[in-house]
Amino acid sequence: MKHIILGTAGHVDHGKTALVKALTNIDTDRLKEEKERGITIELGFAPLTLANGQKIGIVDVPGHEKFVKNMVAGAGGIDLVVMVIAADEGVMPQTREHLEICELLGISRGLVALTKTDTVDEAWLALVQEDIRDFMKGTFLETSPIIPLSSITGAGLPDFLAALGEIISTLDERTDSGLFRLPVDRVFTMKGFGTVVTGTLASGKITVGDTVEIMPSGAKAKIRGIQIHNETSQVAEVGQRTAINLQGTGRTTIERGYVLTRVSTFETSSRLDIHMKYLAGAGKKLKNRTLVRFHTGTSETISRIILPDREEIEPGEETYAQIIPKTPVVAMSGDMFVIRSYSPITTVGGGEIIDPLAKKRRKHTMPDEEERLHRGTGEDKTDIILERAGLDGIPSRSLSIRTGLLPGEQEKILENMLSKKNALLLDRDERRVVSSRVYRDLQNRVMSEIEAYHKKYPLKEGFSREELRTTLGGYIDPRLFNKAVRDLEEDGKIVAEKENVRIEGHRVNLKDEEVRLREEIAGIYRDSDLTPPSTKEIMEKFSKERDAVTDILAVMINTKALVRVNEDLYFYKESIDRLKKDYRELLIRDGKASPASFKEMTGLSRKFIIPLMEFFDKTKLTIRVKDHRILRETAS
Repeated sequence: MKHIILGTAGHVDHGKTALVKALTNIDTDRLKEEKERGITIELGFAPLTLANGQKIGIVDVPGHEKFVKNMVAGAGGIDLVVMVIAADEGVMPQTREHLEICELLGISRGLVALTKTDTVDEAWLALVQEDIRDFMKGTFLETSPIIPLSSITGAGLPDFLAALGEIISTLDERTDSGLFRLPVDRVFTMKGFGTVVTGTLASGKITVGDTVEIMPSGAKAKIRGIQIHNETSQVAEVGQRTAINLQGTGRTTIERGYVLTRVSTFETSSRLDIHMKYLAGAGKKLKNRTLVRFHTGTSETISRIILPDREEIEPGEETYAQIIPKTPVVAMSGDMFVIRSYSPITTVGGGEIIDPLAKKRRKHTMPDEEERLHRGTGEDKTDIILERAGLDGIPSRSLSIRTGLLPGEQEKILENMLSKKNALLLDRDERRVVSSRVYRDLQNRVMSEIEAYHKKYPLKEGFSREELRTTLGGYIDPRLFNKAVRDLEEDGKIVAEKENVRIEGHRVNLKDEEVRLREEIAGIYRDSDLTPPSTKEIMEKFSKERDAVTDILAVMINTKALVRVNEDLYFYKESIDRLKKDYRELLIRDGKASPASFKEMTGLSRKFIIPLMEFFDKTKLTIRVKDHRILRETAS
């Protein structure tokens, strides 16, 4: 059977709690203060089983204006509403406000319970019904049944139940994102059990023994027990009114407005993109950066509203905006919200979250993109969120949270985009996806940085890969960076040589003075043969041209005019080639070589012998065995 939540709404003292008690025999006013004052302050809950066996959960909300925030917390998870209006008073201020809240939260089905009919005569009852019908024009309750009844005498209750059953029979099953999320609307402790939370399961399902994350605190807890309609269950599913016994967390670590989720599924939101309607009855313009009370799920947080493309909006207008909550919230794209003014506290607007993890936007850049994100195709939404994710990319499981698409639909769209190369898969295990547009921008930046480097350092053959990645700014996943370099090389745009990259066709072109320097340095190394000066000595000799000499030495190494034996010793290439030939002949003749035999062959001092022998080890001519060397090619 369907999982249905019925919520009450209406003015204070119009008989909401009395109606719930008449239907279920449960008094949802459980607090001492509620008993003393005779009004509902906190949310109340009761199960109801209809004649056909359909079970529904009832959320009874307070009607007093001081407790509207509690009403909003209860209204967020309901499937249909019963608007309770007392026959002796008719439509009152909170009747209007509660109806506005229900419409802002996207509730589209319900009925009207016209209570306290035992206190008025037939003529008055007819007038009140006519007034209610006028009041409901243009709202989702316009064609809904109005059921006169008395919770005291029981008159009309069978008609109410019949009408309720008829509406429920036409309700569709809730759509389920599959991502477990339980907004908490009540927390208490039970002796022998510990912490218990209640709420309406917004999506997904949970099983006894599962571990959950308590957002936004990030604390973890284990599901010790589950109750649905006061009956023990092993599993709770979307749409069910649920009580969960948590193990491993205390009462002080969780409160109304928190959300239970699967571990590492959701992120907390500190800036949200929204589409909102500013109510015509708000009375005054809403200015940019105004403080408001933002309600979504069961949470309420003081927030600042940002209007990126204007400084104010008129009552009755709709707009795209951003919300910056004072404390983080947990939300998905498609979640509904209500906005109430900071002071005096009244409901002024509401609407739909279109990106729960938005970034700060530049002025006048928002509406077109937000329109596509709000009302565009699934591919439009996916494309925008991928682009917003930037070079970090986004795990495919998180896309639904930011697009509002169901996981199955989201996966089909993503696979189609990957096949068309409109997106690329960065990590197969995590299924982290990057926008192709963002990736192409990275490639263009790589090209620009290399070109700028060549212009700044014309004597350098190439740009160090790691230095290039750092120069690009921010953190870039090495896998994405390496792919960009690899693809650019395959396209023939750059050349990657060991640790350096360069633009295809880049060549070092020395100026006349630089040519002179190179020839002079080459002569020094050629004439010194196997006893060259150290690089320090070269720098001292050309102390006024140090920067140019550094670049020229690098060019000579890259063009193989010089061979770098270590950081301080460079040799003329022909000298090293001749020495290698002589050294190989010695090793073949004697079978091995030692520093002493190397000295006898070359006449060199230890200053050159040790670095040269180590160089030939490193270049794989020889292998060191204890205190001597042998030819690598003859080693077994």
